[in-house]
Amino acid sequence: MIELPVAVTRSTKVLLVMDVVESVRLMEQDQDDFVRRWQQLVQHAEQQVLPLHGGRIVKSLGDGLMLEFATAQGSVRASFAIQHFSQQANVGLRSEQQMHLRIGGHLASFVTDQHDIYGTDVNLTARFCTLAQPSEIVVSAELRDQLTAALDAEIEDLGECYLKHVDKPIRVYRVTPPGYASIVEPSRTPHKDLLPTIAVIPFEARSNEPEHFAIGELIADGIIAQLSRTSGLRVISRLSTTVFRGRDASLSEVNSHLNATFVLSGSYVASGTKLLLMAELADVRNSRIVWADRFSGETGDLLQAQSELITRIANVAHKTLVESEVQQALAQPLPRLDSSSLLLSGISLMHRSTLQDFDRSREALEAVVERHSRAATARAWLAKWHVLRVMRGISASPEREGKLALQQTQRALDAEPENALALAVEGYAHCQLVGDAAVAEKRLSRAVAVNPNEPLAWLFKSVLSTMWGAAAESVSEVEFAAALSPVDPLTYFFELHRSAALLANNNHEGAIASAGRSLRANRHHSPTLRVLLTAQVEFGLLEDAKKTLALLLAEEPGLTISSYLGVGSGASVTRKRCAAALRALGVPEV
Repeated sequence: MIELPVAVTRSTKVLLVMDVVESVRLMEQDQDDFVRRWQQLVQHAEQQVLPLHGGRIVKSLGDGLMLEFATAQGSVRASFAIQHFSQQANVGLRSEQQMHLRIGGHLASFVTDQHDIYGTDVNLTARFCTLAQPSEIVVSAELRDQLTAALDAEIEDLGECYLKHVDKPIRVYRVTPPGYASIVEPSRTPHKDLLPTIAVIPFEARSNEPEHFAIGELIADGIIAQLSRTSGLRVISRLSTTVFRGRDASLSEVNSHLNATFVLSGSYVASGTKLLLMAELADVRNSRIVWADRFSGETGDLLQAQSELITRIANVAHKTLVESEVQQALAQPLPRLDSSSLLLSGISLMHRSTLQDFDRSREALEAVVERHSRAATARAWLAKWHVLRVMRGISASPEREGKLALQQTQRALDAEPENALALAVEGYAHCQLVGDAAVAEKRLSRAVAVNPNEPLAWLFKSVLSTMWGAAAESVSEVEFAAALSPVDPLTYFFELHRSAALLANNNHEGAIASAGRSLRANRHHSPTLRVLLTAQVEFGLLEDAKKTLALLLAEEPGLTISSYLGVGSGASVTRKRCAAALRALGVPEV
C-alpha cells in the first residue's frame, strides 16, 4: 500500500525564538536551580503572557522556546512582558547567578504538519536570536515594518548584520518598550486625486444605552480629523460616511456610494468611564481585512483636543494602510497596481535605506507619471527622489541629477502652478544642488503662501536658513515643520534637519542628540553622518568623530573634500563648517 503524504499547512506569522544566555555555564553551576527557574519562566509565559497577546509555544528548544503570534504588536508586547518577568526574577541574585534572555523575531513564512514547523524563515528566526545581547530583543526588517515607532516600541536601526549560512547581510532592529511621548496632530497637506481614499464609518455601540450613541460619532469624527492631516491620503467627509451608521452595509455598497479605497470601521463597549474599541481596516479592492485590533481608554479622552486614543487608532490605521500598499508594490509587477498604490509606495520606499527599495521607489513614481503625465504630486516626489540620490552620495553625476529634478518640478508646475509640494521641492533642489539661494527663497516662500500647512515647505525653508546663515530662523522653521508632521515615515529626515539647524546655532549637544535620533531610524543616511561628524569635531569629541567618519566612508568610500563641496554651493556656511571638520579628520582634498 502506498502511503499518502502528510498533510501540511502553509502560514505566514510572527515567530520569536528566545534562549538563555550562557545556559551551559548556569546548568553546570546549579542544574536543579536553573531547571526550576526556567520552568517558572515557561509556565508564566504559557499561562499569563501568551494568552493575552495571541501567542503559543511552537516548540521547546531545551534552554529556549519558539513562539508563534498572529500579530507583530502581540509578539513585541509578549516579548517585553517575558523579559520583564525574567529581569524581576534576577533581583537579589549575584550577577553570576542571573539568567538573561535574548529574543529574535521575524515575520516568517513556513510549513506546518502534525509534528513540527519547517522552512527557511524558521531557521532564519533562530539566527536572529543570536544577534541579540543579554536581555535584548532584535527583529527583522519585515517585522519592524509591521510596528509603529514610539507607539508599539522604541525602534533602533542596528544596520546590516551577517548571519551564519546566510549569504547577504540582513537588516536588523533593536526594540524596547515604548516610552512616554506627547502626540501632536499630524500634518495637513493638500489631497490629490491619485491618492488612496479612506472612509471612516461611525463605530457601532454594543449596547442600547441612549447616552452611548454619540460615542461612535465622536470616534469617527476624531479619526477623520486626524487622518485628514496626514500626508498622502484623501479622507471622505463625515457628512458622507455617517449615513452608513447602523446599516450593516457591505464593502461593495460603501464603495459604490463613496468610491473609497479603504474603509475603517468598528464597534465599542462603554462601561462607566471605561471604553473598549474594536477597529478594522478593509481594502475595498479585494474585500480583505488588512488590520484589526482592540483599544482601551477613557470616554473622557474622546473630548480632548489631543485625544490619545483617537490618535493611536488613526496612526496605526494610517501606517498599516501605507505598508499594505508598499507590500503590494514590492510583491507584484507594477502594471498590476493601481495609481494610488504606486504613488503611496513610491513615497514610502524612497525613504528606506536599501538601494533596492530606493530604486523601486523611482520605478513606482515613474509608472505613475507615465499613466498621468500631468500629475504634479507624482512629479514632485520623483524630483525629490533625484535630489535625495545626490544627498545620499550615490549619484554618479550630481549635476545631471539636479537637471532631472528641476525638469520634473517644472513640468509639475506647468500642470499645477500653485502646487505647494512641487514649489517646495524645486526650492529644495535650488538650495541643495544648484546653490541658488535667491531662487530657493522665492520658491519656498511661495510654497508656504500657497499652503501654510505643508510640512516639507517649512522643512526646506529651515534647510535654506541653515545653509545661508539665518540660524535662529532655521530652528523655529524646523520645529514648526516637525509639529505639522510628528508621526511620519520621514521622521529621520526631520531629525536630520533639526540637527543641522541646532548645529548652525552652535548647540552642539542638541545637534548630536538629534542626529542620534535620526540614525536610530535610518542608520545609513550619509547627510546625517556628516552633520553628526561636524558637531562632534567642533565640540571636541574627536574620537567619536573618527568613528562617525568610518561609518560615513563605508557609505561613501570615495569621499573627498572636493567631491563634497562639488555638490551645491561651496559658499554655504554649513558646507564650509563640514569641510573644515572633514579636513581635521584627515579626509583628502581630492
